[in-house]
Amino acid sequence: MLHGRALRYIDEVARQGSIRKAAKTLHVAASAVNRYILELEEELQAPIFERLPRGLKLTSSGEILIQHIRETLQAHQRMRAQIQSLKGLNRGEVVLATMATLAAGRVAEIVAAYREKHPQVSLRIMVGDRTTVAEMVALGQADLAIAYNLPDDTRLQRAAEFRHALGAVVAPAHPLANRKTVRMSDCLLYPLVLADRSLSLREVVEATAPARATLVPVVETNSMELMKRLARTTPHVTFLNRLDVDREMATGDLVFIPLTGTDSLQRLNILHRARGSLSPAGSHFMQFAQERLLASFDES
Repeated sequence: MLHGRALRYIDEVARQGSIRKAAKTLHVAASAVNRYILELEEELQAPIFERLPRGLKLTSSGEILIQHIRETLQAHQRMRAQIQSLKGLNRGEVVLATMATLAAGRVAEIVAAYREKHPQVSLRIMVGDRTTVAEMVALGQADLAIAYNLPDDTRLQRAAEFRHALGAVVAPAHPLANRKTVRMSDCLLYPLVLADRSLSLREVVEATAPARATLVPVVETNSMELMKRLARTTPHVTFLNRLDVDREMATGDLVFIPLTGTDSLQRLNILHRARGSLSPAGSHFMQFAQERLLASFDES
């Protein structure tokens, strides 16, 4: 049976072409190295090395063996590196930049789930608008960002993007609540609660509106929580994606109705700096967030 020590001994002999030189490099007795070779040759019932006047040369059997040995040693090194990365989580910190609308909902759920599994990792959440969020990551003030509709920036690398269609969000007693789908024109008959222009959501909503239609909101706000609270009172209508209201849908407080007749989508991005690499904790949290968002996306 090949043990770790035998692997290293035989690999070094193959590199040096000499038991004596290999033993010197390994800081062991030459007799110990020779014993491992003889035992393995006996086990394989085939010679590994050809003994020549000027040293040792691999036989055909030895060539096959050494390829296996080196693949095994490389796999062992990868395994050790992965374990060391996981050890790094014991003292890791992740700085995440996000938007207030996500911090109060989806990101809070991801953070809570991650903390439950990995309580040893410290998380710092920084909130801003989409321009501020992108700049925090680009300047190294945050490790990564989870945010909607972030602008293209050569300083940033997109790790993942999830595209969500908008829908009308209304109270269960609203006249539209029983519809399977609605058009934007159907919603314009009711008082609108819209994201203000500081939120990228407003751009997506306006791109969804019919040609020549004018959106006249009765309330504009940068607070998603206020938008959802007002949507609970008939006859208000607001526009969000399904993930934004999944908790309220589960409790029966709000109804989400997909919009038809439009291809406008809200893009949820995970970004990190284009240069440099994430810490083990940062990389681990990013993968965890991607998996959670993908699961949510599949359910929506």
